[in-house]
Amino acid sequence: MTDQSEDEIRERLKTALWFSIGKIVDEESMRRNRNATPQFIGALVDMVWSQIENVVIDLESFSRHANRTTVTTDDVLLLARRNQDLHSIVKDIVDKEKTRKLRAKAKGKGRA
Repeated sequence: MTDQSEDEIRERLKTALWFSIGKIVDEESMRRNRNATPQFIGALVDMVWSQIENVVIDLESFSRHANRTTVTTDDVLLLARRNQDLHSIVKDIVDKEKTRKLRAKAKGKGRA
């Protein structure tokens, strides 16, 4: 992958983020009868983008520390450890997904 294509991908992702955040801000602005300037949306996009970059660095570091090349749900839980509410929400989702997969696997074995 060339630097040019990585830059293009980064720009496409940032544009998609701008679109999504702009849509959310517009919906909330309409609901609350308020206005948001394009500068506000731009600042919010830059802040969220920066946060995403920090999260990526942390997740990659946790994965590398565990001698893995893939980020797992354990890394995400580790990242969320300082925010108890977020940690609880993520843990509930992870636990439900693990339970669903175990049930599906058990159901598949029952057919054999």
